[in-house]
Amino acid sequence: MIIAERASSRSFQQKLIASDLVVVGGGLAGACCAITAAREGIKVTLVQDRPVLGGNASSEVRLWVLGATSHMGNNNRWAREGGVIDEILVENMYRNPEGNAVIFDTVLLDKVTSEPNITLLLNTAVMEVQKSTDDTISGVKAFCSQNSVEYMLIAPLFCDASGDGVLGFLSGAAFRMGAESREELGEKFAPTKDYGELLGHSLYFYSKDTGKPVNFVAPSYALEDITSIPRYRKFNTKEFGCNLWWIEYGGRLDTVHETETIKWELWRVVYGVWNHIKNSGQFPEARNLTLEWVGTIPGKRESRRFEGDYMLRQQDIVEQREHKDAVAFGGWSIDLHPADGVFSEKPGCNQWHGKGIYQIPYRSYYSRNIKNLFFAGRIISVSHVAFGSARVMGTSAYGGQAVGMAAVLCKRLNVLPAALGDDKHMKTLQQMLMRSGQHIPGLTLADPEDLMRTATVSASSVASVNELPEEGLLKTLDPAVAQMLPVSAGSLPVFTVHAQTTTATSLEVELRICSKTGSYTPDVVLEQKTVALTPGRNCVKIAFDTVLASTQYVFITFRKNPAVQLHFTSRRVTGVLSVFNLVNEAVSNYGKQEPPEDIGIDAFEFWCPQRRPEGQNLAIKMSEPLKGFEAENIRNGIARPTDKPNAWVADLNDKKPTLTLTWQTPKIIRNIVLKFDTDFDHPMESVLMGHPENVMPFCVRRYVLRDDEGRVVYEKTDNHQTMNVIRLATPMQTRQLTLEVEHPSANVPAAVFEVLCYEN
Repeated sequence: MIIAERASSRSFQQKLIASDLVVVGGGLAGACCAITAAREGIKVTLVQDRPVLGGNASSEVRLWVLGATSHMGNNNRWAREGGVIDEILVENMYRNPEGNAVIFDTVLLDKVTSEPNITLLLNTAVMEVQKSTDDTISGVKAFCSQNSVEYMLIAPLFCDASGDGVLGFLSGAAFRMGAESREELGEKFAPTKDYGELLGHSLYFYSKDTGKPVNFVAPSYALEDITSIPRYRKFNTKEFGCNLWWIEYGGRLDTVHETETIKWELWRVVYGVWNHIKNSGQFPEARNLTLEWVGTIPGKRESRRFEGDYMLRQQDIVEQREHKDAVAFGGWSIDLHPADGVFSEKPGCNQWHGKGIYQIPYRSYYSRNIKNLFFAGRIISVSHVAFGSARVMGTSAYGGQAVGMAAVLCKRLNVLPAALGDDKHMKTLQQMLMRSGQHIPGLTLADPEDLMRTATVSASSVASVNELPEEGLLKTLDPAVAQMLPVSAGSLPVFTVHAQTTTATSLEVELRICSKTGSYTPDVVLEQKTVALTPGRNCVKIAFDTVLASTQYVFITFRKNPAVQLHFTSRRVTGVLSVFNLVNEAVSNYGKQEPPEDIGIDAFEFWCPQRRPEGQNLAIKMSEPLKGFEAENIRNGIARPTDKPNAWVADLNDKKPTLTLTWQTPKIIRNIVLKFDTDFDHPMESVLMGHPENVMPFCVRRYVLRDDEGRVVYEKTDNHQTMNVIRLATPMQTRQLTLEVEHPSANVPAAVFEVLCYEN
């Protein structure tokens, strides 16, 4: 029994926690930041003011995680973010292909709580900042509403990943809110006052069929006249969850301090909509439906943006500008919304895509005036226009892990964030990131500690891709299709396809390439051919005169003709892909992007893959086999397809595919890193959308590692992850390391992107 004497006042229980890094905000950016830093050995305190992690991706909001892949609706091939966010999405795919938001909560919590170097504080809000000097944070005070504990968190380094930038705001960090003018940064897509300078919040609902009639009595605060919403006719009984992203409001208000006001308006809309669906008589199919869930906190898009030493802008995205201090990439469209949201007469979004992914510089991830403060998530140093692309969660998480690694390097070097801009330090940071699985466009891993640099690499076989075989799978040439093939410099092989038609017609064939390295927009037509077809089966041989100056992807393109059928195949090979001139209205892809003249955006066609189980490759023969699948690729420093597959791919007829690494003198090996193909082209939306498989079809499931005496040193029988980090209980000394793998299936040969070996 506790008997409390009467007191004039009391204080909350207080706890002091010291760490190397305090991360404020437990969305994907903060979580990935914390995990990255903790795995490198530094102590992290992760402070989250909600009961679960994930922010907008959590079960509280239920927005899917997306980044540069953009629902497979743009030309950014193999663009899913790597490292920790890839690990999370791949794990969620394995455990949760149905897209259950509650299960995604558990995946995130599992990843964070599995790290012994992370102290996680849920339901804990930062409320005060202490500073040792005007430009240096020494600690933050935070309060947990669930245990009535006041925390004092001290550290030499801090990261604000809170979404609204509470830590940056309280510390006095320079920030902006609203949109820059066209003149300030030369951004032609800068919005007008009429369009609005802030994106609003959204709130979703889920419905469920109970199998019996359900009545609904609207609450008093429900919007009475649903026709006051210009797009009210778009509401139906089939769309729910974040498919209703356009239920948006608040861009004319203060999106920080008036969030509760915005939430109530969104509740009015949601319950008004449901009242309309249930009681208007226009939706008889809603008779048995009930509201299963309505969001209680809105998903925020925009509030403060903090100033770093560089502000990313529209031109960086559209022109794919390169930065010496690149640590991450983006690729979502420049996606701005009218400030009036669901009450606007304008379309719910205004999306314009770039031709490829773009680099994000390190200088955008720390404060220009608070020396020990990093930023991660949607609050980084970007213009309002660039924010329209960089704000999405996949990109935010990717930046978060860059910050986590930067904090590790700052601790090792005993320097503050801005000091890493030094060329030598930046190269170290970039190498650390790539070693941990983070792809940085245009850069390659060259780790001096990697024992693979001195090994001789050989393989039991190498894929000889001279045919993607026919198997009776015919598809109408509507839409147009292109087969992406990695081709070496020099003359092209002769390509053969078989076309079938019931009438005399023609086949329009083009050879296309991309105008810019790092892009998969086939905007350069090198040759065009017209082939006459007769009724029946036609053998079409295509010989191009072009001589390529460099290794790259070519697009063997067949223009739309509904009178023609082409043969396709179930054979799938790492780095080989079919793309289609598709329409994907969800990301403003109507087959071709045709922007107004003066907004600084390129016009081009979209050529996108289809989701499995569709998206088969074109059945095609080549007079000479494709190159580019050699064993040497496993140490070229790139662990995904770029201008070539960058993987060792075994011959499908090889019954026991094996990689052998040999050294002239014995090596002591403790750590081995293997990187497999989990299809970086698949966006892996985390919630709502279902997926056809829980393990990617290219992924090696079973493998064995042996030493020079043939002893098994490690084996895995159920792999589904991209990156396997193997730390041997006892270091081994060997002259040879052998990796035996199994083909993922009868139609997909085994592939390995990268092997790294370390003494420690």
